Amino acid sequence: MPTELVDFLTVLLNGVTLAALYFIVASGFTLIFGLMRTTNMAHGAMYVLGAYAGVSAVTITGDWLIGLIAGFVVVAVVGVVIHLGLLARMAGQDLRQALVTIGIAIIIADLALANYGGIAYLIPPPSWAAGSVAIPWVVGGSYSAYRLFMIVFAVGVGAALWLILNRTRIGMYIRAGIDDRDMLSALGVNVSRVFLFVFALGAGLAGLSGVLGATGLSITPSEDGRYLLSSLVVVIVGGMGSLSGAAIGALIIGLAEQIGLFYAPTYSIFLTFVIMAGVLAVRPQGLLGKPA
Repeated sequence: MPTELVDFLTVLLNGVTLAALYFIVASGFTLIFGLMRTTNMAHGAMYVLGAYAGVSAVTITGDWLIGLIAGFVVVAVVGVVIHLGLLARMAGQDLRQALVTIGIAIIIADLALANYGGIAYLIPPPSWAAGSVAIPWVVGGSYSAYRLFMIVFAVGVGAALWLILNRTRIGMYIRAGIDDRDMLSALGVNVSRVFLFVFALGAGLAGLSGVLGATGLSITPSEDGRYLLSSLVVVIVGGMGSLSGAAIGALIIGLAEQIGLFYAPTYSIFLTFVIMAGVLAVRPQGLLGKPA
């Protein structure tokens, strides 16, 4: 197989694995921002918080799965506290929510820097996902087993979220509350509790993705800005409130980043924003978003 083709196929696989991580991060963001219309600018910081919760849990227990659970649970609990203590009191006040969550993000980043320093941490993958898998058409003839696991895991997360939103009673309440909150409340449903569940789930997914990312890519306190920005771009491209849109947006952005880094590293970020601008010019609501 020609070397150029092998390089291209490897870049594509790298893009898909990065897209898997972006999808899990952005799926939490699309629940909070796209469905609830809550402006949470601390989503990237929640990714960082989950990653460091996973680092601590794995260091103490030596069990990667416990680290993954810790990342989800810790950030979900922090999300509940933030929602109940601050954001629920600012419903519909986008600017106040944005400013408050930016402040929270700064606090989380500074606490991470104070406690863990500025060095990069890398969580070792579980034994069953360590090593590599033989793939003859990629560079080196093999590929990281953990990165392939991330793709499978992202598909599982997407399927679980789809089932929750479309095949459960809580999912019916979420969709109804978005369309007409007052009517749902009049029917006797505690809308605040439903939205609290959504925020906790979205925050927990950010923490979960933090552990996944820290295992595959490493983590530093400064990573919050990158993953907040990637979540915003993915949701804008895919469409606010659309889970399938988040999947397509993550795939497009993940592939664009990796192709840009390999073939034109100086302009890779520029390529991402060209895609976003192009989508907004043609479909302002995103590829799968509903018109306002």
